[in-house]
Amino acid sequence: MNIEWGIGGAQPAKGFHGFVMADLGRSIVGGDFPANSILPRDADLLKRYGVSRTVLREALKTLAAKGLIQAKAKIGTRVLSRSNWNLFDPDILKWHAESGAVDAQFLFDLQEMRVALEPEAARLAALRRTDNQVAELFSCVEEMGKPGVTGPDFVDSDLRFHVTVAEASQNPFMRAINVLIEVALEAAFRVSSPIPNTVAHERAITRHLAIAQAIEDRDSTRAHAAMHLVIQEGIDRVATVTGVVSPQGPTQ
Repeated sequence: MNIEWGIGGAQPAKGFHGFVMADLGRSIVGGDFPANSILPRDADLLKRYGVSRTVLREALKTLAAKGLIQAKAKIGTRVLSRSNWNLFDPDILKWHAESGAVDAQFLFDLQEMRVALEPEAARLAALRRTDNQVAELFSCVEEMGKPGVTGPDFVDSDLRFHVTVAEASQNPFMRAINVLIEVALEAAFRVSSPIPNTVAHERAITRHLAIAQAIEDRDSTRAHAAMHLVIQEGIDRVATVTGVVSPQGPTQ
């Protein structure tokens, strides 16, 4: 939800600093407040949001902790360059998606992180998974492959699948990348969806089924390779649709 400037714009609930933080965060990530610009004065922000000075300060303090802004005496609150942002922060990742600040390069960057982490998560999952987690993986594949599955339902099942793999790895750091996976999947889906392309849909089901079967068989090498292929093919689809050459190069 975006708040419009000026009279008649929606007002957040008073005392809810998270709302103020999120709206300012989306505005910064989305480029409304570019790097090195100065945020509006506190008085203007207080008028915009209708909150107390304490709430505003808490919101700005949180944004500063995320690396988005820096307060300077006699200058104001300056927006920092993207190199200072904590891009692993769940809020910042979500604000990219919500503000529309996701271009082909950002998608490729997200997918490169997935290539670096998820195949290893799949390898570990094959060694450490529980029977219940295997059952969940096959359930996700079944949901993804249902006739007439909608785009949102497909994304939801796809996300559940990859989150389950991360959880099955039994590595807390792998589980911590769930938001990164969520943003990457949803953003890529908007650009290049396998729904309702029957061929791409069937291929996606086949590829995910191969991951589930490898994890069930406790074949860590096969699980690693199968996960890598799924992510790489997603990169290829984005490259085809956007016309931007993937830094990874096409699937062999």
